[in-house]
Amino acid sequence: MWIQSTAAGWLMTSLNPDPRAVAMVQVVTSLPMFLLGLPAGALADICDRRQLLLVMEILGILLTLALALLVTLHHVSVISMLLLIFLAGVAYALDAPAWQAIVPQLVGGQKDLAPAIALNSVGINISRAIGPALAGLTIGWWGMSAPFWINGLSNVGVVAALFWWREKESAAAGEFPPERFGNAIRTGLRHARYNRLLRATLLRATGFLLFGTAYWALLPLVAKDRLGGGPELYGLLLGAIGIGAIGGAFLMPRIKERLNADGLVVAGTVGTAVTLVVFGLARQPAIAFLACLLAGLCWISVLATLNVSAQVALPKWVRGRGLATYSTVMFGALTLGSMLWGEVASLTGLPIAHCLAAAGAVIAIPLLRRWKLESANVIDLTPSMHWPEPVLFADIDDDRGPVLVTVEYHVAPTNRNAFLAAIQHLAAGRKRDGAYYWGVFEDAAVPGRWIETFLVDSWLEHMRQHTRVTRTDQLAEAAVARFQVEGAPKVTHFIGAEDGSFT
Repeated sequence: MWIQSTAAGWLMTSLNPDPRAVAMVQVVTSLPMFLLGLPAGALADICDRRQLLLVMEILGILLTLALALLVTLHHVSVISMLLLIFLAGVAYALDAPAWQAIVPQLVGGQKDLAPAIALNSVGINISRAIGPALAGLTIGWWGMSAPFWINGLSNVGVVAALFWWREKESAAAGEFPPERFGNAIRTGLRHARYNRLLRATLLRATGFLLFGTAYWALLPLVAKDRLGGGPELYGLLLGAIGIGAIGGAFLMPRIKERLNADGLVVAGTVGTAVTLVVFGLARQPAIAFLACLLAGLCWISVLATLNVSAQVALPKWVRGRGLATYSTVMFGALTLGSMLWGEVASLTGLPIAHCLAAAGAVIAIPLLRRWKLESANVIDLTPSMHWPEPVLFADIDDDRGPVLVTVEYHVAPTNRNAFLAAIQHLAAGRKRDGAYYWGVFEDAAVPGRWIETFLVDSWLEHMRQHTRVTRTDQLAEAAVARFQVEGAPKVTHFIGAEDGSFT
């Protein structure tokens, strides 16, 4: 992949050297993940992930080989290259959430998740270090089409690995029918909206990537116009970024002993700003090479920290959709940033564009500082399974709905304010798990009588909600139940009368 990415960026400098066109290579690479991330996340949660990965990988191979053939026959144009890269990106975008979602299945437990993500990053960045350097050599030895053939054929190994691997079914698999596609997307978006830790990760990712992507988008022009080099130099610069990232992956455990997740992202952002200034001013390849080493170290430190924060914020049932939301925001920021800095560079030149990007990255730090990241399990997302089965006088169709759930509390009037403060913590959890409305009401006639209400789309969705409640949610409910004067809060279920009947 990195061999082809390097070749595509360099090929564009020959087809059209305008900064806008060169930056468009990064745009069409990132855009599919931005457009299709959420549908892909829904597919990852409701489909067989292994089969989804196999189909999309094979489709990506065919599209990559088609591009290789066009380059070989000298029929490639700006439009055809961008189109085929975009279509191949669509295939890989549709399987990206599934790739991320299976990572926890491949490690021994939650405590191994952060090291596993770091190890995965090492593998990616070894490729990033070797691939670009090989691209320059490959183009020099075998011509411009060789990198595209190599990428297409090498993915056959990925397909073989998927044929070999078998996903282990969870104990709860098959308990409920798969969610419908549209409902799965809505539920995933609702969860992301009300998941505070994930929302913080999304905002911090946007603040970093929108500016940090500038050197990725403009590096081909830095190599060619500022440093006067060829594809070999461009490949070496990308390789230096990969080497820096590998070093960063190994240094991260030591750095984390002194800095928490937020401190690591801030340090990585400041380091990225420094490299952007150096890229804008560099005239010597050696200086640019050192800047690339620092850029790679900072890039892996920030992205690995953000990835871990997204992973630990998500329960298993919505992991594919949550990670797809993260990827959508990430690639949206990469796409927008690439377009923005390509346009700025075209209007103002490379030095000013790099310096403006550096300034933006630094300004974003204090603006986003209040959104805290997580790097370990500070919340327990294990399903609590403590909600009792509803008592029914007859069976209810799965699609029957909406479902109104009420919880009745009796609270001493002197505890009114403390009770209201505690019950507000339930709102986000109810909505994360599937409710589309939540409210709390006070009885106007009976002092201390309160009704908590929430609405769910269907009976089946409410039954899924029973399996989604976490141990952390259970603690929040216990904190509210402490205010109950006597007995336990009374839970009642109501079904919309206009949408069917009991069976």
